[in-house]
Amino acid sequence: QVQLVESGGGLVQPGGSLRLSCAASGFTFSSYALRWYRQGPGKERELVAFINSSGGATSYVDSVKGRFTISRDNAKNTVYLQMNALKPEDTAVYFCNVLYRSRAYWGQGTQVTVSS
Repeated sequence: QVQLVESGGGLVQPGGSLRLSCAASGFTFSSYALRWYRQGPGKERELVAFINSSGGATSYVDSVKGRFTISRDNAKNTVYLQMNALKPEDTAVYFCNVLYRSRAYWGQGTQVTVSS
């Protein structure tokens, strides 16, 4: 079955960096686009970043452009989210997501807290 396991979250000061990882299994990883979402306290879940199956195309929500970078390693079945210049408003639970056979799959999420 499809499994997504996020890691790499934590507490970081404003201006700091974190790299999130999402290890995937149960499907042909290299054939599917992946997404990172986040859900802040009291907020709806929002799409943060997208990467296509080959890694050759990416897109970002405006609020993270120039600060976050999504990438993937198809040999390791892992997608990453490099987050730089973090702001308090980036505080959220971050989830990776795949649409597989018309169904959305989610990991358990990893908490990112940006605070001094």
